[in-house]
Amino acid sequence: MPAPEREMIETERLLLRKPLLEDARSALDLITDPVAMEHIGGVHPQAASDPEFVVRRWLERWDDNGCGPFSVIRREDGRWLGRVGVLVWDVRAWTHTTFASAGEFAQPELGWALASEHWGRGYATEAALAVREWAYAERAFERLVSLIAPVNVRSQRLAERLGATPGETIELFDNGPHVVWEHPR
Repeated sequence: MPAPEREMIETERLLLRKPLLEDARSALDLITDPVAMEHIGGVHPQAASDPEFVVRRWLERWDDNGCGPFSVIRREDGRWLGRVGVLVWDVRAWTHTTFASAGEFAQPELGWALASEHWGRGYATEAALAVREWAYAERAFERLVSLIAPVNVRSQRLAERLGATPGETIELFDNGPHVVWEHPR
């Protein structure tokens, strides 16, 4: 797919931009937090010793798909809060993929993860709404979903605030059952 027109989005309180390797140190609050990472694959074994590894993976998704996680930055003080963006799944086995590899079986997902100290302030909702609008307007996705573990009540509530509706339950290749929440256009 062609590269997106914008790799930066501004909202009232947030700046969402393509990640930078320099984000790695700030991202440690998220990527090493077992509570924040519990429902999205857990803490990666390399996260603490090599946080740039995680950011490089985010950047690879951008390179491969023309989309990926945005770094969420609070505008008032420049604080890195987390990541919100688009991941690509192959629905045949519910594995991470590229648009090129999965072809017609590619499914973009709107995903979010903020360091737990920033929960409860509406940042994830604000960022997810902005990224969803970007995904539909600039990437022209036909369908956008969020995959949420049945026990992840916080993300279910956020999906409801976004107007998403729950559908089928699928089995992720590495993280068990998840409900497919479909986003409105």
